Amino acid sequence: MSQEKVTVAPTELNAHELSAAIHARTLSCREVMLAYLARVDRLNPLFNAIVNRASSTDLLAQADVCDQELARGHSRGWMHGMPQAIKDTGHVLGFPTTLGAPLLKDAMATQDSTMAARMKAAGCIVIGKTNMPEMGLGSHTFNPVFGATPNAWDRAVSAGGSSGGAGVALAQRLLPVADGSDFMGSLRNPAAWANVFGMRPSQGRVPNGTNPDVWLDQLGSDGPMARNVRDLTALLATQAGSDPRAPLSIALPHGAFPTQVEAAELRGLRVGWLGNLNGYLAMDDGLLPVCEQALARLAAAGAVVEPAAPGFDPAAVWQAWLVWRRALVAPKVARLLKLPNARGQIKPEAMWEYETAQNTSAHDWFLASQARTEFFGHMRALLDRFDVLALPVTQTWPFPVEQRWPQRVGGRDMDTYHRWMEATIYATLAGLPAVSVPAGFHANGRWPAGLQLIGAPQADAALLAVAAAYETLIPDLLARRPPEPALPSTTTL
Repeated sequence: MSQEKVTVAPTELNAHELSAAIHARTLSCREVMLAYLARVDRLNPLFNAIVNRASSTDLLAQADVCDQELARGHSRGWMHGMPQAIKDTGHVLGFPTTLGAPLLKDAMATQDSTMAARMKAAGCIVIGKTNMPEMGLGSHTFNPVFGATPNAWDRAVSAGGSSGGAGVALAQRLLPVADGSDFMGSLRNPAAWANVFGMRPSQGRVPNGTNPDVWLDQLGSDGPMARNVRDLTALLATQAGSDPRAPLSIALPHGAFPTQVEAAELRGLRVGWLGNLNGYLAMDDGLLPVCEQALARLAAAGAVVEPAAPGFDPAAVWQAWLVWRRALVAPKVARLLKLPNARGQIKPEAMWEYETAQNTSAHDWFLASQARTEFFGHMRALLDRFDVLALPVTQTWPFPVEQRWPQRVGGRDMDTYHRWMEATIYATLAGLPAVSVPAGFHANGRWPAGLQLIGAPQADAALLAVAAAYETLIPDLLARRPPEPALPSTTTL
């Protein structure tokens, strides 16, 4: 083993730095695991980001095996020996997949999900799961099984969701990279509120071959979250690639997506700023100016940033979204309703989706599909004019952690539990790649905000290249760290 040891804490290294140190054997996998478990045990009781943690004895034994393999010259992959916690939507052998639902708290996985299997094959050691809202519904991470996950920057407010545990674990250095899934901003929203990067890949880029339905249920997508674009790209490359069990996955073999991208040339880059869709989207005060300051950085670097008229009817798109969402959520609720005494143990918002779907016909869904097709055409036309489109990730600042969801945004009443996240539906419905990048902070200095960049169909690598170029413009934002929380005193009288 090299005599030159790493002098900083392993938890301070970015994932690619950690991988290099492990493979150079300047850090052992045991040392890495010990450092991460110590930090998890110290901070996770305050943040509740990682749930169902495996035993330290078992995890250290796995780390020792990884060290033995490296000593023999064998590496599993770039994540060799790195701790990872999988979002609780993902199946991992040896762990329950609870979805934060009381009815599923003991539902042990019978196989690894596609994404989890690929990350394990790349060498990661699964230490537990990351917390999420019950059934992944709502962009606020709380559930009756594990409780709430507060924001990494301010424990009085929400971490977002549904990949809220992942975002907090990443920001608080409980994990080197994080995974999640995104249906209505579930990777983008918590990344924005954690001051990290989160990407919803193109539809089909990261297949889910273990999904009960592989034909229609395509709006949710697994994807990566990281503290920098290089790690984000490497994790997406690990997750991506076609799967014969997912017939609609993008026909690019696993391992073919680039593990690194060169930063895009910003001079002349065309950015279409959709803002609040000409006043359609309700917005809290201060969010648009923070995003516009982020866009000003791009403009100062030579990008051409122009306001873009949407060209579509946002109200009609929202109505089509409601039909699609309830049609896809209702069968998941129906499966739970088959369990004993289920109705009283299911989240009210989930029951609302289910009950509303009972009045939705196949004809309604087909009309919504036509509306979605028309909307996709509008987005393609916009992306013929612009290289990327820009929107705020969220329409609100982080709200009190005790609140189920924001009732009012920008002085307007919210008529559903998810209306306040309407800004995220456009990439989802069009199947487009979208990345949340740090944009700035609230005037109070504690609440981060994110800018959402949307790319052309299947242009995930090009979008990551733009994100990498933007990353070079925000060293001040990336240098900021969440405050180290004051830990409870252990002194006894």
